[in-house]
Amino acid sequence: MSVIGSVESLWRYPVKSMRGEMLDEAFAGFSGVYGDRIYAFTSSAAIAGFPWVTGREYREMVLHQPQFRHPEKAAAPSNLQEAEGLDPGITSVYAEMDDLALDVVTPSGDVLALDSPELIEMLRGKVGEADEVSLLRSHRAMTDCRPVSLISLQTVGRVADESGSQVDKRQFRANVYLDLNGADGFAEDEFVGKTLAIGPKVKVSILERDPRCAMITLDPETAKANPLGLRQIAKSRGGMAGVYAAVLVEGTIRPGDDVNLIG
Repeated sequence: MSVIGSVESLWRYPVKSMRGEMLDEAFAGFSGVYGDRIYAFTSSAAIAGFPWVTGREYREMVLHQPQFRHPEKAAAPSNLQEAEGLDPGITSVYAEMDDLALDVVTPSGDVLALDSPELIEMLRGKVGEADEVSLLRSHRAMTDCRPVSLISLQTVGRVADESGSQVDKRQFRANVYLDLNGADGFAEDEFVGKTLAIGPKVKVSILERDPRCAMITLDPETAKANPLGLRQIAKSRGGMAGVYAAVLVEGTIRPGDDVNLIG
């Protein structure tokens, strides 16, 4: 086992396609980062296999900031301490519905309950007046592919250099940003099929490279689209940047934690 880098920062996105929040610590469970993408809006006009309302249809969605009403309860499952005292392999952490209640700060500064008719009507007006927009709640992260996403700062910098454009790391909407000790960009591609130990307990299996879409073109501060980075990734990397992982051993990770390559 060898140290290959450290955790630069941790992020979760309580509502699919809305702005994320940086965390002081994150509980990584088998279903993903606790509180990550547990809410999403669906549209009746979308295809059945991908029913979400996202920044691809309404770019300003990335400017809406979700806020948990009880941030201390939303940090980790309420029964985590008791669950960790059970035999290894038992998964019994769970979320109380009220613990993960959300409000949303809109770009205009209004604070609306996530399930408020005002917010749903606003979204409906943006994606099509004839569409039915509904709020969906899940106990599992409603990610597009895998539970946890990781990308290195070196890859973000490489995309910026090769595309000749300014790139904000937040455009990649990863859960875990890695500093790989000065490695080259896209070094995390070599971890596919291997296991990483993150911090004192968590272990993840790196499953595949992350296929990128128009979401990464959106500036997280303005929602303006800059396609240069995505074009460069498509040209030089087959549209892939960062990696997806599945959690093998649950636990809490923190910025600064060592990342070890197990094999």
